[in-house]
Amino acid sequence: MWFLVAACAHHDPDLSPIAGALPACPPSPNCVTSEAGTDAEHATSPLPMVGDEAATLEALVAMMAQQPRTTLVRRDGPFLHFTERTRILRFVDDVTFRVDAAAGVVHVRSASRVGYGDLGVNRARVERLRVALGP
Repeated sequence: MWFLVAACAHHDPDLSPIAGALPACPPSPNCVTSEAGTDAEHATSPLPMVGDEAATLEALVAMMAQQPRTTLVRRDGPFLHFTERTRILRFVDDVTFRVDAAAGVVHVRSASRVGYGDLGVNRARVERLRVALGP
């Protein structure tokens, strides 16, 4: 059974924006996103931009490079996809960003690939990233 879970955790899902927005969270409580139309259980606020789009993307890449067990999977225009492995069981979580320069914000989505609950890890991760970006 663990082998099947581990095998599924290594597949990088396509989390590209759909119609200009990050994918919605699944019904399980192990995901948060700042995109509009999200229910209260999954909703979080967007992150602030740090300068223009290019400067914000560079700041996000630099900030995520400081996070342990984190890998940049994809960078495509205003979209970034990272994976972050949990320390002990090495489960993979996906963290995606979409810079919305017109609105002056960075939309974020953080989700666990496996399991149902996450004990608030994804929400805490987004808040930690918010603090790391600064005012």
